[in-house]
Amino acid sequence: MVVVMKPNASKEDIAKLAAELEQLNLKVSITEGHGCSILGLVGDTTAVDMDKITINQHVERVMRVSEPYKKANRKFHPEDTVVSVGSAKIGGGNFGVVAGPCSVENEDQMVEVAQRVKAAGASMLRGGAFKPRTSPYSFQGMGTRGLDLLLLAKEASGLPIVTELMSPKYIDLFEEKVDVVQIGARNMQNFDLLKEVGKMSKPILLKRGLSNTYEEWIMSAEYIMSEGNENVILCERGIRTFETYTRNTLDVAAIPCIKRMSHLPIIVDPSHSGGMSWLVESLTMSGIAAGCDGIIVEVHNDPPHAKCDGQQSLTPDQFEQLMGKIKQMANLMGKTVVK
Repeated sequence: MVVVMKPNASKEDIAKLAAELEQLNLKVSITEGHGCSILGLVGDTTAVDMDKITINQHVERVMRVSEPYKKANRKFHPEDTVVSVGSAKIGGGNFGVVAGPCSVENEDQMVEVAQRVKAAGASMLRGGAFKPRTSPYSFQGMGTRGLDLLLLAKEASGLPIVTELMSPKYIDLFEEKVDVVQIGARNMQNFDLLKEVGKMSKPILLKRGLSNTYEEWIMSAEYIMSEGNENVILCERGIRTFETYTRNTLDVAAIPCIKRMSHLPIIVDPSHSGGMSWLVESLTMSGIAAGCDGIIVEVHNDPPHAKCDGQQSLTPDQFEQLMGKIKQMANLMGKTVVK
């Protein structure tokens, strides 16, 4: 349920109504919009008398929300959420670029790539320390040593770190060392993990599952937000379809649909979507044209010898060229590329 307050309602009036509603065993979140405040009610609202709320002189209107997601719902929070990571911002007209190798391999690799992508205009550094792989015999990442190498790259470049968390047992370590915690596609519906990262203070980058609907994806964000962490970034990374020519299929329609359904920022992963480096530019441009708030792209200093996903990784020179086109396209769409 959503309660829209009148523009002249004071903070005291709003707080008083919120306290009254909380007496009905409801959780009340207050959002400040343009010209008015909105109260989002979460809980069993079936017994709530809408008429009794409507007669309050400070209430403009009351609406029931049929969707199962509340905190992530655009109706609860009409304004775009902006997620800040240091000086970088994603959402609300801010376009963020996350770049780096699929996996952390060694110190020289990470420092070189970090410095090159920073110089080209990236706002955050990605790199996998823990790698979920389809085969148990594939490279699984360097683990905690990989996190230490990411920190060295951060020190050398000044870029915040984005890396994937696979298990709750590493949450304290990630809280200490990581700037943005990524939840990968395979863990999008690992609800126990989602609840635990919801208790973290760090922003969460939530990738869409390989075959999940928009509502299922947003409901996973709702799990995180229900535990208190509302700094969630959604990532469209391609879905599984009948097509086998590409690694996955980028669902461009997800961008405007998610923006209609939710206030959370959404970025695109053009590397995993296509699975080939020559597709990255086209998929990036299509994502920006559809209204995405950023991209997360794989960049490697020696793609032919990468331990994983070399075929979809850009070289630093290719990334520099891509950044020039990103800035032009983002500007055309009214967005600002934030470093």
